Amino acid sequence: MKTHLMHPDRGFDPQQPLPWNAGDLIDDLELDTLLAVMADGDHVLYEIGRVALLTPLQDPAEIRYRQAALEDCLRHREIVTEIYAGAVAAIAREKRIFGSILRRPTSVVSRSVEVLEMFVEHLTRLRVIADERSWTFRSAAFTTFFEMIATELDDQFFATAGAHLRRLRFRDGVLMSAELGTGNTGTRYTLRRPHHERGTWLERLTAPPRQGLTFVIPDRDDAGFSALSELRDQGLDHIAHALSRSTDHILAFFKALRTELGFYIGCLNLHDQLGAEATAWCFPEPVQGSVALSCRDLRDAALVLTTEEPVVGNDVDADGRSLVMITGANQGGKSTFLRAVGLAQLMMQSGMFVTAQQYRANVCEAIATHFSREEDPTMTSGRLDEELRRMSDIADHIRPGSLLLCNESFASTNEREGSQISRDILRALQEEGIKVFFVTHLFDLAHGIARQGRGDTLCLRAEREADGHRTFKLPVGEPLPTSYGTDLYARVFGTAAGTETPPTGETRSGASSRRDTR
Repeated sequence: MKTHLMHPDRGFDPQQPLPWNAGDLIDDLELDTLLAVMADGDHVLYEIGRVALLTPLQDPAEIRYRQAALEDCLRHREIVTEIYAGAVAAIAREKRIFGSILRRPTSVVSRSVEVLEMFVEHLTRLRVIADERSWTFRSAAFTTFFEMIATELDDQFFATAGAHLRRLRFRDGVLMSAELGTGNTGTRYTLRRPHHERGTWLERLTAPPRQGLTFVIPDRDDAGFSALSELRDQGLDHIAHALSRSTDHILAFFKALRTELGFYIGCLNLHDQLGAEATAWCFPEPVQGSVALSCRDLRDAALVLTTEEPVVGNDVDADGRSLVMITGANQGGKSTFLRAVGLAQLMMQSGMFVTAQQYRANVCEAIATHFSREEDPTMTSGRLDEELRRMSDIADHIRPGSLLLCNESFASTNEREGSQISRDILRALQEEGIKVFFVTHLFDLAHGIARQGRGDTLCLRAEREADGHRTFKLPVGEPLPTSYGTDLYARVFGTAAGTETPPTGETRSGASSRRDTR
C-alpha cells in the first residue's frame, strides 16, 4: 500500500540526502524558526519539515499536487489530524508489544498475531473514515489515497484477515505434517489447516472423540516438552517469516502515512501561528523556464514568527531580471527582504503557502546563500579568503537555473577590490543563467551595474525618509553613495550637531532583533 500524499508517483523519503549547503540555508534563512513552529515540540515533525524544505521540488506540477493536498488539509483539518493520530498510535502501540528475545518461531508468530490484530483495528478505523468522508476531498493526492484504501482494505480483506488471525491463535493446538528424511529424521514440516474448525461450546461438548494415534508426554518430562517445542517451532517456521513480513509491510505503511501527513500537520501548525499573527498568506504560482519573480506584500516568515510588531511587506516585479541589486540605508530592511525571498522560494518549491498576498516565481534548480560571516576565531584565514573559499564551493555545486542570495559579499576588503571581485563573479553567474539577489553597500559596484542599463538587471533601494525614518520598503531606485551610517551613530551616541534624532521602530523589519541588520 502506497500513500502518495506528497508525490504522485512515489513515496517521500525522510532519509534522502540533503543538499551540500543545508547548514548554510538553515543558518542564513533562519529556517530553525520556521521548523520549530511547524514541529510544535515534535522532533519527528521537525525532521520531516527539515527534509521537505531542504529538498525542494523541481516540477511545477508536483508543487501544485502538494498545494492541492495542503488545501484539502486546511479545509478538513479534523479528518487529517485523526488519520495522522491513528498512524502515530499504531506505530507507538507496535513498539509496546514485546516478543521473546530468542526470536523463536513460536514467539514470532504469537507477537505478530497480536500486532496484526492491533493493526487491523486501526485499518478498520481508516476504512470507516474513507467510507464516510472521502467524498469531501478534492485533491488528486487524497482522492488517490482514499481510492487505494477502498480497494486494498475492502470487506473481503477484513473477513479473510480476521479468519486467519483467529486460526493463528491455535486454540486447538498446532496441526502439521512431516516426512521422514535421511536416517529417519523429520523433514518438510508443514503447517496444516484443521479439517474441522473449532465450533461453539455446545458443538465441542457433544462432538465424538477424535480418532487417531496419540502420544502423551508425562508432566515432568522436560526433555519431551523440549522436543515437542522444537517440533512446533519447525512447523511454524515458514508462517513465522510470512507473518513477520506482513507486520513489517503494514508498519511501513503507517510510518509512511505518519511521515507524509506529518508534513501537512506541520504546515497546519504554521498556518495556525500565522493566523494568530494576522499575516497574509497565499499559494504561490510556480513557473517553468523563464526567469520570473513578482510578489505583493512579501514578508519574512521567520520574522513574522519572532516579533510582536507588524512586519512590513514589499512589492517587487523582477520578471525577466536575472540580477537584483539591493542597496540603501543601513537597517532599512535589505537583509530581511533577502531572507524573505529565500524562505518564500523554499516554501513554494516544497508545496507550501508563503507569507505574501501574491507570489509568482520560476522553479530553481538549487538555492544557495553567500552571507557575511564573523571573523574566524582560529585565525587560520582572513575574512576575504573565507568568502572566496565559500564562493568557490558554491561555484562547484550551483547549476544554471539556480538562485543565489548574496548578503554583503566581499565587504571585508576595500571598496575597489570588493567591487571588482563581485563584478567578475556576477558577470559569470549571469552568463551561466543563475539568478542573483545581491545586497551590498559597495557603491562603486552597484552604481557601475546600474549605469549599464541592462534589461535583465533591477535595482532596489531601501527607503529612508528625510528625517531618517526607515519605512522598510524597497522601491526601484538607483544606488546612492551613502548608507546613512550617521543615522545609526546618532541613535547610539546621541544627536549629532545640526541633525535630528531619527525615530526608532526598526523592529518592524527586524532590524533591532536580527543577527544581520544591514
